[in-house]
Amino acid sequence: MRILIPLVATLILAAIAYGGAQAGLYGIFGVAIPYLAFVVFVLGFSYKIIAWAKVPVPFAIQTTCGQGKSLDWIKNNELEAPSSRLGVVLRMALEVLLFRSLFRNTMATLQTKEGEATPELTYESDKSLWLFGLIFHWSFLLIFLRHYRFFLEPVPFFVPALEAIDGMMQITLPAFYLTDLLILLGVTALFVRRVISPKMRFLSLPADYFPLILIGAIALTGMGMRYHAKVDIAKVKTHIQGLMTFNPGATDMQIGAIFYVHLFLVCVLAMYFPFSKLMHMGGVFFSPTRNMRNDSRARRHINPWNPEIKIRTYAAYEDDFRDKMRAAGLPLDKE
Repeated sequence: MRILIPLVATLILAAIAYGGAQAGLYGIFGVAIPYLAFVVFVLGFSYKIIAWAKVPVPFAIQTTCGQGKSLDWIKNNELEAPSSRLGVVLRMALEVLLFRSLFRNTMATLQTKEGEATPELTYESDKSLWLFGLIFHWSFLLIFLRHYRFFLEPVPFFVPALEAIDGMMQITLPAFYLTDLLILLGVTALFVRRVISPKMRFLSLPADYFPLILIGAIALTGMGMRYHAKVDIAKVKTHIQGLMTFNPGATDMQIGAIFYVHLFLVCVLAMYFPFSKLMHMGGVFFSPTRNMRNDSRARRHINPWNPEIKIRTYAAYEDDFRDKMRAAGLPLDKE
């Protein structure tokens, strides 16, 4: 049911968009819903970012995997335990662009040695999550950048270069894009990983499967428009630029049902994004375990919201109760 519910939900969403396009509801699925998705995405994303930015982090709680800076004669690891802002920036860049922490991912298994009855818990390196995560995210980014052709005029200079590299294997007409294959490979591998692993299957919820299935459906409908059910690209660009300039009435809405299915699923993903685990895209920059400097030895971190405490010294206490302490036979610092 954890897989069936998001799968059926995605199919229902696609059927709704297809039926709406067939019924001629172009204004709803081509104009109203994209504008609604944009507003929900911007407001939801901004709300999350502002809420995270307001959370005070007074203590240095960064994750370190190397020697921190201390004495001059002890060599420190500036990437694993950065003590400067530049080190934090470099560490964050490696995390965001290359998923450096996932590269250290390990897999725990129970293995029984020959001649022994009791299995032992063993750990070994597991690079599959890092590899497929990297393939999926970079493919998604390159596909997103390629779509700038529809949003901007003139087309940015980097878009033709990306298309030339992405389509260098011209095995079909139009040219087949490598990222189309890679994003399906990545999302399928991440999905299968959750299904075949008993531990991951136990921990996974419908909210973990839904984004994978939804993104897979978006990729399939996009590939369907390019390689099978051809749509008029000029009309698509005119329509998208009409939305960008808040002049959708001047566009020809009759493009094709598959286009509206693709657009509707993208809108659903945009509206779902701020309220899901996909917000790790913005949240990684607000993670104190990643964005803080390891400078506890050099700088004292004081909790800024601690209430001011009125300190009473022992000398003042003795001044107030000296007579009673003397009568009780207690020792006094001052007679």
